[in-house]
Amino acid sequence: MKRILVFFLLLATAAGGWYFWHTQHATRDNTPPVFHGNVDIREVRLGFRVGGKVREVLKEEGDEVGAGEIVARLDAEPFQNAVDQAEAEVGAIAARLAELRNGARPEDIEQARKNLAAAEATYDNARLIFERQRQLVASGAVARQDFDTARSTFETARARMGSAKAALDLLLAGSRPEQIRQAEANLGAARAALHQALTQLADTVLTAPEAGVALTRVVEPGSIVQPGSTALTVSLVSPVRVRAYAPEPQLGLVHPGRKVLVFTDSRPEPYQGQIGDVSPRAEFTPKSVETEELRTALVYRFRVVVLDADQGLRQGMPVTVKLAE
Repeated sequence: MKRILVFFLLLATAAGGWYFWHTQHATRDNTPPVFHGNVDIREVRLGFRVGGKVREVLKEEGDEVGAGEIVARLDAEPFQNAVDQAEAEVGAIAARLAELRNGARPEDIEQARKNLAAAEATYDNARLIFERQRQLVASGAVARQDFDTARSTFETARARMGSAKAALDLLLAGSRPEQIRQAEANLGAARAALHQALTQLADTVLTAPEAGVALTRVVEPGSIVQPGSTALTVSLVSPVRVRAYAPEPQLGLVHPGRKVLVFTDSRPEPYQGQIGDVSPRAEFTPKSVETEELRTALVYRFRVVVLDADQGLRQGMPVTVKLAE
């Protein structure tokens, strides 16, 4: 009899335990899921692509910065000098190329013809004197020194006539194709150098890529900065994104495009949001995220774009995310 009583007592205890577990489990399943996360920290470190002396910094820490707004400048004088020099080089090479392509001017050809005619006349006169002196020196009528002088004058006149004729032929023939191609290559290199100089001149002006708020002012006017060094840190304010985490059993509730509500401790009303993307890889919950779940469970990161963000939603702030009805 006692055994039967104990059996029914154990059965009743088991039934009650099952009912309690089932009730609690069902209650948990009916509770809307809550996801924990943080507002994404989005900041950019602005720096000059060229080095130089800082001329001015236009933003203080905490100032609002517009997209494309100038925030700092370098001393541009050395870079402007480089541009001027490159422009002069391009002009000189372009003029030389035009000269090679167009050939000699008619005036230059005419002057070369006159030079050749004068050289030929001088040559003819020197040749006659040389022939006469050669005959006279053979008979002893003139000194050997006079003959040597006449011969030297004749050879000089002949050389000058040859040079004048070669100069005229060169003008008439025009430039060689190799000379033109070389000049074209030189012009291309000069233009590339000019483009580089203009790019470096433009890089003396530092602008913000997106709207934000100046966080850290690293340099001051007069500072010498190296290429790539940070001059100003800007916190980007739009769009505002939340990075939250969903456990695997609730992963099916989270998908891109779904509307959600974002809650903070700083205001009672939630922000409206929309899930942007869901990570395909599982990970452990980061320590920076406040969560009631055990951190040993794997979760999936998803990102929420806040649609009505204001200044009350600060970067790094802990938030909770709930699915919208």
